[in-house]
Amino acid sequence: MKKESVSATMPVLALRGLTIFPNMLLHFDVGRDTSIKALDEAMAASQPIFLVTQRDLTVEEPTQADLYSIGTISNVRQILRLPGDNARVMVEGASRGRLINLTQTAPFLQAEIEELEVPGIRHSSRTEALIRNTYELFERYTELSPRMNNDVLVNVMASDDPGYIADYIAQNITMRAGDKQTILEELRPTRRLEKLFQSLGREVDILKLEQEMQSKVRDQLTHSQRDYVLREQMKVIQNELGEGESGEDSEITEYRDKIAHAKLPEETEKKLNKELDRLTKQPFGSAEASVIRNYLDICLDLPWNKKSKERVNVEAARKVLDADHFGLEKVKERILEFIAAKQLAPDLKGQILCLVGPPGVGKTSVAMSVAHALHRKLARISLGGIHDEAEIRGHRKTYIGAMPGRIIAAVQQAGTSNPLLLLDEIDKLASSVQGDPASALLEVLDIEQNRTFRDHYLELPYDLSDVLFITTANTTETIPRPLLDRMEVIELSSYTDEEKLQIARLHLLPKEMKRHGLRRSQLKMTDDAIREVITAYTRESGVRVLERKLGTLCRKVAMRLVKGDVKSVSLTGDNLSQYLGVPKYHPEKLEGTSQVGVVNGLAWTQVGGEILQVEANVVPGSGKIELTGNLGDVMKESAHAALSYVRSRATQLGIEQDFYKTKDIHVHFPEGAVPKDGPSAGVTIITAMVSALTETPVKQGIAMTGEITLRGRVLAIGGLREKTMAALRNGMRTVILPDENLPDLDEIDQTVRRALHFIPVKHADEVLASALEAETVNSAPELNGGLNRGTKLTDQTVQIRQ
Repeated sequence: MKKESVSATMPVLALRGLTIFPNMLLHFDVGRDTSIKALDEAMAASQPIFLVTQRDLTVEEPTQADLYSIGTISNVRQILRLPGDNARVMVEGASRGRLINLTQTAPFLQAEIEELEVPGIRHSSRTEALIRNTYELFERYTELSPRMNNDVLVNVMASDDPGYIADYIAQNITMRAGDKQTILEELRPTRRLEKLFQSLGREVDILKLEQEMQSKVRDQLTHSQRDYVLREQMKVIQNELGEGESGEDSEITEYRDKIAHAKLPEETEKKLNKELDRLTKQPFGSAEASVIRNYLDICLDLPWNKKSKERVNVEAARKVLDADHFGLEKVKERILEFIAAKQLAPDLKGQILCLVGPPGVGKTSVAMSVAHALHRKLARISLGGIHDEAEIRGHRKTYIGAMPGRIIAAVQQAGTSNPLLLLDEIDKLASSVQGDPASALLEVLDIEQNRTFRDHYLELPYDLSDVLFITTANTTETIPRPLLDRMEVIELSSYTDEEKLQIARLHLLPKEMKRHGLRRSQLKMTDDAIREVITAYTRESGVRVLERKLGTLCRKVAMRLVKGDVKSVSLTGDNLSQYLGVPKYHPEKLEGTSQVGVVNGLAWTQVGGEILQVEANVVPGSGKIELTGNLGDVMKESAHAALSYVRSRATQLGIEQDFYKTKDIHVHFPEGAVPKDGPSAGVTIITAMVSALTETPVKQGIAMTGEITLRGRVLAIGGLREKTMAALRNGMRTVILPDENLPDLDEIDQTVRRALHFIPVKHADEVLASALEAETVNSAPELNGGLNRGTKLTDQTVQIRQ
């Protein structure tokens, strides 16, 4: 039945890449404001809307010239508002229409539309044959296109209307927009189906070709490797067109350029080029290719020939070191010696220094200052708790997640081949079934071997001879001897109270005031107040706790300033307890008079020197010796050696020959909760025993230290600097020390040397002569060592004069 041609004015919606056919439902998203307003107008007026395809998809505001003349008169069934001023619409095509004149462009498109009359259908054998061929071809299409719904094929097979079949298939298959528009513009049903048949045949051929290419790609790869599939498809297409890829990949070219410009050693360059050749043979996306890329990136990122320019100037370096640290003269002198030698011999290789000292004395910070003074890059490696050799040497690159060791990683981080590497806490290395990291460091810290250091990951020799290694440790006892032998040990002893005072005044207090936003006019602290903090609130070898206490003071002062109580605060020794509370530490309260059996010994601890009183008591008994005070084996052995010496010298000392049968001796070291060990209390134990057995008082103000032998010889001890500081701090006037330690007096603080009298001794007789009250021992028989009867033992006192 023929329809009469009518025209009407209605809203127009321009479609981009879409075509709708009569009697078809289509839903799509709309984003342009003019399109949404056209839909709203059609819904509000209950009138149809003309859907027409744009010729150019990129045009945002189309005119009549930008639109095809043939479109579809449709009815809006539903509009769904979406976020972002978008809408999803469902429309149903009603009939074909021709755009006669675009009468309006704002706020939406509106035009005069003529409804087109579709000719009637004349069934013939030719038409039936065309319909059957279309059925068969469309069935093949659905087989090749897995996304096609079977219901579409059923609906096609159920119709014998050539015009409807053409419109329905064109609406539901993937075709170019121009081909769909051609079918829409054809009004004759049979001719329309012929055009559809031609386009459908072309689409079937394209699907066959796509399947052939996909089949070739799937023979090489799995379905999950999407990126590789896309690249292989491109290769197949290029091969089909005779445009195969030529030349090297840009990534490979970039690697080759980097290797060529890096000026690498011959062995290294050869190895990297070999790895690059392997990379070119790897299929894209393979795991091996990723491993090789990572290896090349790390190797080329290393500073093979890049060096930082050193500051080879002794005076300039001295100024930097003095500005950053107070004291530490040994370390500064050694660094300046290295700079001086470098100035005369520029090719001098890096050194290996080991800074040994108690916590908080500035080992790590002085290494940082050295890097600053030398203008070298600094990289810090914390070795505490490392128990795997691979942490030092790296893992083989064949392992998953392999990476270089910490040494190579630190050099890479520094960015130069001559950095300063700080190996912190080298005394805390551990070993396990994974290997011994200390053994791996043997090659690193050997200046004769580290020029060809081989990391397991790199598998290439890397020159570490220009690296300046500085290691830190709290003690050398836990460092393996072969490793210790490769390092030059510099000992950093505890700070004296005067040194702590200067450090606090010059460095710590200004730093804490700045950190807490205090000005000099707001906080003033006297030297007496700082001394009080040092002696009464801290007990350490370094200055870490002191720094925290100064920070506490700054916070307390800041609180008072914020409250408005005061405008400035002045801290003295008298008002310090108002801010820090009751003092935690008190000086040893020594007896003011000479006592029998009580001797002041000197001990070294991790936090500095201490006075260690030794008490001896003699009671009737069966000759037992009792040792108390939480003593170690070495100290117990020293006590037994002292007793043997006293027994061998009983006659000369005026002691009963059988005292070891009739008397019990009890030797006690106070503060029993604190473990004590070491041989340096030998002379102290002998003096306490002899004083108790002879009831001879020990002179007031004397402290002593020294190891004793069975023959009475006094041997050298360690920690003299800290021990003499403790003696001065606790009010001692005289210190008895081994004669072999006499050269060590040059190393102690000058304030201590001027304040104390030192008595060097070689034999226990000299200790007794100097420590015991003279009038009591004058009557003793002749002593071994050349002392005549009746000689005043105090004449053996030697004063070390400045």
